[in-house]
Amino acid sequence: MSKKKVVIGLSGGVDSAVAAYLLKQEGYEVIGVMLNLSQNDEIYLLQEGGCCSLSSVLDARKVAELLEIPFYVLNYKNIFKEKIVDYFVEDYMVGNTPNPCIECNRYIKFGNFLKSAKTLGADYIATGHYANVEKINDKFILKKGKDIKKDQTYMLYTLTQNQLKYILMPCGKYTKDQVREIAKNIGMDIHNKKDSEEICFVPDGNHGKFISEIKNIEEGNFVDKSGKVLGRHKGIVYYTIGQRKGLNLSLGKPAYVIEIRPKINEIVIGDEEDIFFKNAIIDNVNIISGENFEDSFDVKAKVRYQAKPCDAKIFRIDDNKIKVVFNEPQRAMTKGQSLVFYDGDIVVGGGIIREYF
Repeated sequence: MSKKKVVIGLSGGVDSAVAAYLLKQEGYEVIGVMLNLSQNDEIYLLQEGGCCSLSSVLDARKVAELLEIPFYVLNYKNIFKEKIVDYFVEDYMVGNTPNPCIECNRYIKFGNFLKSAKTLGADYIATGHYANVEKINDKFILKKGKDIKKDQTYMLYTLTQNQLKYILMPCGKYTKDQVREIAKNIGMDIHNKKDSEEICFVPDGNHGKFISEIKNIEEGNFVDKSGKVLGRHKGIVYYTIGQRKGLNLSLGKPAYVIEIRPKINEIVIGDEEDIFFKNAIIDNVNIISGENFEDSFDVKAKVRYQAKPCDAKIFRIDDNKIKVVFNEPQRAMTKGQSLVFYDGDIVVGGGIIREYF
């Protein structure tokens, strides 16, 4: 019987590198692939780290050589620009705060990459994500990783049954410290490489500046809840709900962004109590089991990656829309961000926040 073939996405980081090693140890035929997503050749050449840099390509190639596996780079620039970069820019322009990493998982890493892997004859694709894929009866489930601090299931709620059956995530059974220790023990130079935390195509972290180089960004007014003008803002793309820093307003008390009004180019300023809400409407809903539920049921839900899961009830509106009601008000729910819900350690699904109240 021939060995199962798995194509793993190597990012140049320690997680995907150790995932490749673990798969080879399990007896898989492993092929390493890096996706070239970079839109800027200068950034690609000069940027340190990140999944779009030349240094990361070199790191990934060194890992493949150490593990004695084939290594290829696939050009995904065009699809990445269309599905991720353009979406990111346009969503900010209408006052939302998008999450490009979730959309990258949806369309690139588990969409087009899976299709490419199948053309290479792969039985599976693999990544270095901290999450677990299991099969229970005839259904695949997505569960939180062993390392709760590094758990990445929030970013993976868009996965479907037809994708999960082809996905391996070996790092989900380890903590980050264990993964680094494995890398060190087998001689990987990247065992202590810093995690990439910025958006890969915005390496300096200044998304407003990035968008302003593509779009014409206009200044506008900061106003209070009564409409009184408090000052001038740089452009709505620089701000998000709950933001306090960088407003350059002297009001004698803490000031928070509580509403963004793109049609009239206004940003409403208020108090911290003005950014707490219990209800949300989400669309672009994905239920991982693939089953439609009737009526309602209780879940644990989180409104951003770093948020703590909180008790909530979800109500089905239609096949693509859900109302979520939290037991306790949630801080700074934001249009464009994802709301993900859980049953214990199992990811039920999620969607994109469109309204909150």
